[in-house]
Amino acid sequence: MKNTFIAMLILLSCASANSQKDKKLPTGMDDRKYWTQLLYKISYPVIHNLANSTLKKNMPVELGQDYYLKADKVTYLEAVGRTAAGIAPWLALPDDNSQEGKMRKTLREELIKGLQNGANPSNPDYLNFRTESQPLVDAAFLAHAFIRAPEQLWKPLDDLTKQRYVEEFKSLRTRKPGNSNWLLFAAMTETFLLTINEQYDTSRINEAIRKMDDWYVGDGWYSDGPSFAMDYYNSFVIIPMLTDVLKVLSDNNMATKGKYDSTVNRMVRHAEYQERIISPEGTYPPIGRSLTYRAGAFQVLSQVSLMQHLPSHISPAQVRCALTAVIKKQFEAKGTFDKNGWLQLGFAGHQPGMADQYTSTGSLYLCTVGFLTLGLPANDKFWTEPAADWTSKKAWQGKPFKKDYKVNY
Repeated sequence: MKNTFIAMLILLSCASANSQKDKKLPTGMDDRKYWTQLLYKISYPVIHNLANSTLKKNMPVELGQDYYLKADKVTYLEAVGRTAAGIAPWLALPDDNSQEGKMRKTLREELIKGLQNGANPSNPDYLNFRTESQPLVDAAFLAHAFIRAPEQLWKPLDDLTKQRYVEEFKSLRTRKPGNSNWLLFAAMTETFLLTINEQYDTSRINEAIRKMDDWYVGDGWYSDGPSFAMDYYNSFVIIPMLTDVLKVLSDNNMATKGKYDSTVNRMVRHAEYQERIISPEGTYPPIGRSLTYRAGAFQVLSQVSLMQHLPSHISPAQVRCALTAVIKKQFEAKGTFDKNGWLQLGFAGHQPGMADQYTSTGSLYLCTVGFLTLGLPANDKFWTEPAADWTSKKAWQGKPFKKDYKVNY
């Protein structure tokens, strides 16, 4: 009996070992499929309803505690501008006959139709740019989308729609941005006008750049205004917008290439921090405000990967695996979506108490900027390299990893 029992244990042990051996790790293509299907799921309700003039009719409006804005005036532009900013690099890829290609084409065509509706004063989904301060923010995200994918999102618009958006962007000049990251919102819309040879306000661009220079505190971090706050606004707004504004200025000989390169170096340094804070389990510290923007907190890491500027000690595969772990942790949490596929307030699931006073349903769609790396084609090494451990995972498994030191740029 004893020998029989031992034999059974051996067989079970072998079966378990074989099972572990046969268990296939996800490939980069598996990860990409997961990312594309998830981004489509997130963005489709916003884009499809805008294309059908039913966004205001069908989008639920959940508000943060003590919400103080006029949601009906701001939440819809929030949803549209933020969604567009995140999906723009993906939509910029060329058409193909793959399932992913069909999803991209559907979103792109419906977004073009929706943008026409959003600028049409007689359409039920006409988006408000003319009143309230919040449109300064979300017009900038829309302008960022146009800068990220001009051939796919701006040039296909008809002339009337283009002129309407130009007028809407210029109308924002009646509102002065706060002395914070908001300066970059004003700079971004004016920078977009520069790219399409429209009259632009140089002072709003220059003020933002000057203030950001003053607010750089070192080692890849900017202060959000005169005092420093430990949160994710360097990634939500400050570094991506500052970098892309300076890229346009540099390309137009309105800023030196050296200044742009210096800003990129700081961006890369910040991306190093972002890669390191992702735990072995795919979690990250819930610090600071606007946590309901979820994976949007990693816009810098995703954009640096898209720009193919990762430092040599960080492989594209380890970033892919780290970000995949994060988005799975957040978007598979129960309650992230409602029964109709709209995002709900929360950080990891439905947590209405986590929302800030300025947060509504539309605000949540900034999560899409965490997916910028989908702008790299499927044959890029970001997607083709075998799975790799990221820094924190290496560290907690007792594996070698690069020591971290301050940089002086």
